[in-house]
Amino acid sequence: MSDVRSTRPSEGCAHPRLVELVLALGGFGIGTSEFVIMGLVNRVAQDLQVPMPDVGYAISSYALGVVVGAPLISALAARVPRRALLIVLMLLFAIGNLASAFAPDFASFVLLRFISGLPHGAYFGIAALVAAASAPIDQRAGAIGRVMLGLSVAILIGAPLATWAGNLFGWQVAFAAVGMIALITAGLVRLLVPAQAADVNASPKRELSALAKHRVLFTLAVGCIGFGGMFAVFSYVVPTLTEQAGMREALGPLVLAVFGVGTILGNLIGARLADRNLLSAIPTILIWCLVIQGLFYFAANSLWLGIICVGLVGTSVALGPALQTRLMDVAEDAQTMAASLNHAAFNGANALGAWLAGVTVKMGFVWSATGLVGAGLAAAGLVIFYIGLWVERGRDPAAARV
Repeated sequence: MSDVRSTRPSEGCAHPRLVELVLALGGFGIGTSEFVIMGLVNRVAQDLQVPMPDVGYAISSYALGVVVGAPLISALAARVPRRALLIVLMLLFAIGNLASAFAPDFASFVLLRFISGLPHGAYFGIAALVAAASAPIDQRAGAIGRVMLGLSVAILIGAPLATWAGNLFGWQVAFAAVGMIALITAGLVRLLVPAQAADVNASPKRELSALAKHRVLFTLAVGCIGFGGMFAVFSYVVPTLTEQAGMREALGPLVLAVFGVGTILGNLIGARLADRNLLSAIPTILIWCLVIQGLFYFAANSLWLGIICVGLVGTSVALGPALQTRLMDVAEDAQTMAASLNHAAFNGANALGAWLAGVTVKMGFVWSATGLVGAGLAAAGLVIFYIGLWVERGRDPAAARV
């Protein structure tokens, strides 16, 4: 059985915390690229001469790139050393974003957003494996959480700052800046991340074997469905508070910032819970998601209670480090594939949560019913987790303790 902790950094290499910081910088660039377009819809639509709703195709195209790229890159690059693969992924991400800034028309922009999304899942998966390999066995989730903080800081600072710059100087500036961050990250990875030998036994077939492991599939299902509730609320949080709590649109950035603070706290707390007891952390976090997302249904009628609740909904990100660590434990020899698919599952959760919430509102329910959708998805994730555990214990009682 492959062990994610089997490869340690060589003597004289950078401190593990510095390595985590470099890897988090790449996550910051990815998160900024993913979320900034939501604040630049007007500018992109005007410059590329398309209706505003059509810009949603570019958002979906990026998400599709994540879902396609995660398993494809993990399989094809199975024998590539992890440091080298991280550099290649950041360079591909840089090219995609820099080219997006110079897209001559909307069709090419959509295609380039797809290309930009391809490295997303694989990068976070490989970065998580590298961070976990540098940490003691009982601190792996903490290391993964610190790498994923880059994504949370992007929501809090990166996307709002890039949105401001894009609206002031042109949307192209935002994507060009992300491209430069990716190039800097690639250089820092080369300088500071320890080299790791390639796994000569790795192969596309071995990585694809992750898709045949029931524990991997159940864990991915928990992420794809149970994590969807956060996106159900987040996707419509500004119109919800505007319509039901009378919030001025000018307070929209404040709401997003509060959500970003919540994601940072969730990452840190979730990682600590996972390091203490992984199998109890996952259902505990799902129950928390169920309660807090359901509470949003009632809190959204009050401006400040609603904003506070948005921050608490952001802590749902706590599920990320726990599921990432769980996948490492159950993937056996298919570590890269399983770790990368975790982020593909999260993008599936994004699409599922936003779609179900949108359908609910279109059916005539109040905007805050998105919180009930979120609670339902968290409950479904909890059921899937326990079904998976039941199946696991039926097949191998000893394995269920892993």
